[in-house]
Amino acid sequence: MNLKELARTLGLSQTTVSRALNGYPEVSEATRRRVRQAADQHNYRPNTRAKALATGRAMTIGHVIPISTKHEMVNPVFADFISGAAEVYANSGYDITLSVVRDADEEEAYRTLASKGSVDGIVVHAPTTDDPRIALLTDLDLPFVVHGRASNVNLPYSWLDVNNRRGFQRATEFLVDLGHRRIGLINGLEHLDFAIRRRKGYLDGLSARHLAPDPDLMVAGEMTESYGFSAATAQLDTADPPTAFLVSSVIVAIGARRAIEERGLTLGRDVSIIAHDDDLSYFRNDETVPIFTALRSSVREAGHRAANMLLSQVSGPKGSPQQELMEVDLLVGRSTGPAPLGVTRRQG
Repeated sequence: MNLKELARTLGLSQTTVSRALNGYPEVSEATRRRVRQAADQHNYRPNTRAKALATGRAMTIGHVIPISTKHEMVNPVFADFISGAAEVYANSGYDITLSVVRDADEEEAYRTLASKGSVDGIVVHAPTTDDPRIALLTDLDLPFVVHGRASNVNLPYSWLDVNNRRGFQRATEFLVDLGHRRIGLINGLEHLDFAIRRRKGYLDGLSARHLAPDPDLMVAGEMTESYGFSAATAQLDTADPPTAFLVSSVIVAIGARRAIEERGLTLGRDVSIIAHDDDLSYFRNDETVPIFTALRSSVREAGHRAANMLLSQVSGPKGSPQQELMEVDLLVGRSTGPAPLGVTRRQG
């Protein structure tokens, strides 16, 4: 069914139907609802090119992905975020474009997207503390939302973030309250803002329980299973090993668990783990009693929210930046328990 046939079925003009489907404010809510119901009933989908011509928009949202050995983007966390955002784009008639570029070409990629008018907005990923992309996109006057925050940027901008500092403080205090005094932090790359906030939360948690931090228990790296394994192995093989780990991803936690088990230790009894970002499509931790105690935050839901935030900027009048801080839930699973009084460790 095309637009003309849908309009004839409804007894409305093509202009009214088009405006109702594209969210124009002069169409009443009752008419808009009626048109959308009929479109769904008849499986009508507006032609993207025609819609772009009618609205003056590209009907596309851009995500720029730098190729680097120092990033946190090409992993299941990023994939879940993109899946959530893409659902929102599709439901609103927008396409998504992923631009894969070298780090050195990232600025030029944004300038090209803006000059060609090929996207209506941008989602910025993996912000650093002094992220220059925020000033660049502000100057380009291209709507954008940052997934995360940049601590040292004072410009007004829209962002959606997780309360990383508070989550890691809470998790650290939870472990201390179980009797753990040697808690290893296996963090993400600390040129990225989220990882800096997580370290701060960890340190705040230790301070709140009157414990001094040990630099030998804090490491940072790209969040992979092998990194979790090697980082946990190095700490477990010291003379005074940790009895618990706080890790920045369930992917890292899987590696840390492997290191624990290769040493003949039992997860949750001999060594405890709290993981972040456990609510992933391909790494489920939602059994009746979850494997990992975790700081649960749905990355897919973050994608939904960031996409809706961006589309409201694209389709509505320019207003104040939107900002949302998502809290995390501490989900207690089988990977944590009281600190052991004494553990016999053997090499795996």
